[in-house]
Amino acid sequence: MQVYVLLFNAGTDNEGIHSLQQGQRNTVLMFESEDDAVRFGLMLEAQDFPVPTVEAFDAEEIEAFCNESGFDYKVVPEGALAVPPEANVEKPDWDAEEKPRDRPRPGNVAEPSLSESELDDIRKRLENLL
Repeated sequence: MQVYVLLFNAGTDNEGIHSLQQGQRNTVLMFESEDDAVRFGLMLEAQDFPVPTVEAFDAEEIEAFCNESGFDYKVVPEGALAVPPEANVEKPDWDAEEKPRDRPRPGNVAEPSLSESELDDIRKRLENLL
């Protein structure tokens, strides 16, 4: 199943995936609908966040990233109105000023099977989302 997540600084070494912090836990929202993800991103922007990029990923890829990183994840069903919390973290783990650079994105991989080096590259990029 394809899902949509919000990234900040997409395509940089300083990517950040949007998550909700509840206590000491972080939860990544996986939207079933791209439109719902875009709407959520616009609400974040209205709260003075930098403009996020909506990226498509395979749900299993995001679940694996979350499991390896100690994050929780939540699927937001199509049509559900997810609203960002009023309080935000003081300082994110990524730099909003870093510029994107061109490179392959996991959601744009056309090959049905990946080599070990490609998988390692995807793992590294997902780990950098922290």
